[in-house]
Amino acid sequence: MFEQLGLIGCGLMGGSFALALKEAGLVRQVVGYSKSARTRERALELGVIDLEAATLEQAVEGSDLVLLAVPVAATESSLAAIAPVLAPRALLMDVGSTKGDVVAAARRTLGDRLSRFVPAHPIAGKESAGVEHAEASLYRERQLILTPLPETHAPLVELAAELWTLLGSQVFEMSPERHDAAYASVSHLPHLLAFAAMNAIQAQPQADEWLALAGPGFRDFSRIAASDPSVWRDILLANREQVLLQSRHFRAALDALEAAMLANDADALQTLIAQASQARSGWRLGGQTYNPSEAVAA
Repeated sequence: MFEQLGLIGCGLMGGSFALALKEAGLVRQVVGYSKSARTRERALELGVIDLEAATLEQAVEGSDLVLLAVPVAATESSLAAIAPVLAPRALLMDVGSTKGDVVAAARRTLGDRLSRFVPAHPIAGKESAGVEHAEASLYRERQLILTPLPETHAPLVELAAELWTLLGSQVFEMSPERHDAAYASVSHLPHLLAFAAMNAIQAQPQADEWLALAGPGFRDFSRIAASDPSVWRDILLANREQVLLQSRHFRAALDALEAAMLANDADALQTLIAQASQARSGWRLGGQTYNPSEAVAA
């Protein structure tokens, strides 16, 4: 389908995209750039990329597909650098976890190449970053959100959707604003809470003893607290308005639970817990209904 992928960012997300394209036979050659020379060398050693580029521009020149897989804070400078050399018929995508800031950066930098940009967010990843953890299967049976601009060339949106579908993703389309509001609720806030919970425990002198006693429930709840600090710093700041709104909703819900406990109101407490339990039991991930019998005990 594509002659050359220009890969900007050869870490977990970008590397997995390149491997998936290769496995599916959808690209002839991958030219990769990362700020770290060691990352570029490692990507070449692992067969993630075929050619190493010394600059962003070198990776993009001659590419009919370009993927920006950099921290969201680096999006604007990256787009500004590649805009002058982006081929007139190329498809440009990103994999950022926020979209309002990415779209704003694209409007400021891409000029007449804005119509080539299809913002994307694959709902996939690992706690372990780096090209060593890249795998072709990362995007299989995962949701993929496209947030095209009004200016985006319509056939490119269709092409992007077809591409991600061929990689095994379930593709959805929504506005950048709706995307950021939704993922503040179901992704960004949960990470914020996991960071806060770990910090709260660590701030107490008994932390090591208590953590040694933790079971599978704590493991599952706290898993995302091990995520890359710089990546999540950028995500939380980029989407801070929506994340802070969701934080206020969470505080209200926590206040309601605490009030029931302070009042020793067992009925009210059970009702609030039941509301959460029923909502979680009815939740569907990728078409699969959650089975309470598969839940692990704390």
